Amino acid sequence: MSQIKDYIREHEGRFLEDLFELIRIPSVSAKSEHKPDMQRAAEYWQSHLKKIGVQHAEIFQTPGNPIVFGHYQKDPSLPTLLVYGHYDVMPPEPLDLWKSEPFEPEVRDGHIWARGADDDKGQSMIQIKGFETALALGLVNCNVKFLLEGEEEIGSTNLEPFCREHLEMLKADNIIVSDTSMLSAETPSITTGLRGLAYWQIEVTGADHDLHSGHFGGAVANPINELCKLIAQVQDKDGRITIPGFYDKVVDLTPEEREMIRQIPFDEEAYKKFLDVDDLFGEKGYHTLERNSCRPSFDVCGIWGGYQGEGSKTVLPSKAYAKVSCRLVANQDHKEISQALVDYIESIAPKYVRVKVTKMHGGQAYLCPIDLPAYRAAEEAVGVAFGKRPLGLRSGGSIPIIAAFERVFGIKTILMGFGLESDAIHSPNENLPLDIFYKGIEAVAEFYKVYPKH
Repeated sequence: MSQIKDYIREHEGRFLEDLFELIRIPSVSAKSEHKPDMQRAAEYWQSHLKKIGVQHAEIFQTPGNPIVFGHYQKDPSLPTLLVYGHYDVMPPEPLDLWKSEPFEPEVRDGHIWARGADDDKGQSMIQIKGFETALALGLVNCNVKFLLEGEEEIGSTNLEPFCREHLEMLKADNIIVSDTSMLSAETPSITTGLRGLAYWQIEVTGADHDLHSGHFGGAVANPINELCKLIAQVQDKDGRITIPGFYDKVVDLTPEEREMIRQIPFDEEAYKKFLDVDDLFGEKGYHTLERNSCRPSFDVCGIWGGYQGEGSKTVLPSKAYAKVSCRLVANQDHKEISQALVDYIESIAPKYVRVKVTKMHGGQAYLCPIDLPAYRAAEEAVGVAFGKRPLGLRSGGSIPIIAAFERVFGIKTILMGFGLESDAIHSPNENLPLDIFYKGIEAVAEFYKVYPKH
């Protein structure tokens, strides 16, 4: 057994209790009554960083929740790693669906059960304990900075301004984050990309009031009909998005990435059965696992107008609405795409209705090259801990702050996450398998062993 495994085994009880102490603080950022708990959680991290050997740990107050910064300096001439995590959690409701108290962690059936067990207290603790293990064994050969915030679950509103204000203090060569998932414990993976997002509301107006469909039907345009026609023109029969210039900056998959995706265990029939659909649809020329993670998409998220009540009402509505979104991929700028859809819808809108497109919110996509030395170090480390070389895969979801880090600092983030789909993050009975907790710590310690040698 390696010295890293030996150290973790010797201290696993303490590591678990340190996590439990943090979990017991109900740091729910969405609820104002938990404001004192946000301060308590920040103070916990400040104290804990100092306890494990970080020379400097400080709390910075923001217009929202506190940010904790720590700095372990080995040698100014060595590379610097920035570790990011968040200590805020989602509200635990509905409480009646929990099998145990959400803020009183419990080990049951080989899992840690509690709000924050995975997202992101458990995963942040994996990072901190991995660093502690490597430090105790003399394996840390870089400078390490820690950035722990309390607003990730509500949009990280104050983090980007904080980073811009403290550029020199946060200066680093790479960022490492554990706030994503793996394919499974048997098929480990590292997230190499996140999709971006653009979101709009479309409003179509016909007459200035609802009309009798018998008296006016066929003579006046129906806003719902016209809205459907507009939406139908945004995507062709092959699943390609028709907005002019939409694909101009899309970064396609490399042959190596496509080969990694082909290695993922995937049963299309089981997938369809799970979703209760007869067939799948997506952009022509791409595999399902490429479509839902590596290619952009367009979706109607909501549509309404006219009579919605019981029975019938022969009405020609005055207005119709839809909320639509696009998931974006690397190099697509969400602001450019947002304006492009506005321009496109306005260009194809008929004159017999008034169309208003409102830009709502968005975020940039993120892509990490798999030949990056820090990625190779993470790949090697995860491979040692889990006994199998991890696949490098893009995720279909979005974490806007990761793209913000690249925008502000100009450096790449390694998304070395250890969550599983079965961890039920954001839901009742959130959990984290104990063996994943300890293997994650091992992987992080192994990372320090090989970083920055790659």
